[in-house]
Amino acid sequence: MSVKPRATPQLVRPVIADIQPYVPAETEEVLAQRSGLPVERLVKLDANENLYGPSPRVRAALGAYDRHQIYPDPEQVATREAAAAYYGVPAENVLLGAGSDEYIHLLTMVYLDPGDEVIDFSPSFAMYPIYSGLMGGRMVYVPRNEQFAIDVDAGLRAVTDRTKLIFVATPNNPTATATPRAAIERLLETGRIVVVDEAYAEFTNQTMVRDVLEHENLIVLRTFSKWAGLAGFRAGAVVAQESVLQHLWKIKSPFNLSVPAGIAVRESLKDLDYVQDCVRRIVAERARMAAALAELDWLRVYPSEGNFLYVEVTRGSARDVRERLVVEHGISVRHFGGPPRIVQGLRITVGKPEHTDLLVSALRAVAPA
Repeated sequence: MSVKPRATPQLVRPVIADIQPYVPAETEEVLAQRSGLPVERLVKLDANENLYGPSPRVRAALGAYDRHQIYPDPEQVATREAAAAYYGVPAENVLLGAGSDEYIHLLTMVYLDPGDEVIDFSPSFAMYPIYSGLMGGRMVYVPRNEQFAIDVDAGLRAVTDRTKLIFVATPNNPTATATPRAAIERLLETGRIVVVDEAYAEFTNQTMVRDVLEHENLIVLRTFSKWAGLAGFRAGAVVAQESVLQHLWKIKSPFNLSVPAGIAVRESLKDLDYVQDCVRRIVAERARMAAALAELDWLRVYPSEGNFLYVEVTRGSARDVRERLVVEHGISVRHFGGPPRIVQGLRITVGKPEHTDLLVSALRAVAPA
């Protein structure tokens, strides 16, 4: 005699059920299937990856390493010391992990109780509301201006007794807009935790990373994904005072920086001439790409301080332009379905000169009527 299973109660937390998931860029395999082209013929300009790739020292060191059966150093001593020397702060002020995303998550765990507020200058990185929502935090969106600069006065007016975190991505993702130091210093005066996300800092001339030594409520996030070409390794850092990091040490996974990621970071920092030359090439190509795209009368090109450009499609549909680029030319750029402010925008990674040439030619071919 069979027994019917009883109805399963709703066990998922409501805040999880309500979260809108992050939609990543399509993989090379999906793009190849959609375009009918082999992976090696694709032009992938949709994820802000460094298309020059990592230092040759990384591959050599990984090939020579033969201790993969041993867990990583949970205290990350060698890698933290190398990263701290690069940032110009003591090793005690640095903690590494699986990309800067991990520390966005952990910071919301440290600071947010249900109902606490998080200020976000919108549009910005989609993971801030996801991780904040996971902890029951309430997002307070402060719109950026026409040029996507933050409105500091509006941000200050948004601060309440429940405000715990203020996120500032600079340069911002997806708009490539940098925030002046003076604006961040005004936010620090609120006494709230100000998280400055510097994922693209190497492509601009400003960083707050050493300012953490003077401000207990300043936290800076960095990554090796973009500038060092280590996106596949997942290696990022949080830089803050020890009074902040002591709580992250408690809750991070013991082995959150993998052995290959640690090796890749250390070898990259030993080969700064190579990596920084790639950065210089990308910055130079950024200017050339911006000038070429500005010649298309249906695109509005915004100033950029990242390794990508944000452009607005002023005629036709940005979504349709992106689809035609993929299907007809094997070129993938990033389109966002929301918020409404950016649905007509495209985020385009700066690659090598040959990638720019292919992109511009393809954009001319798919120009909206």
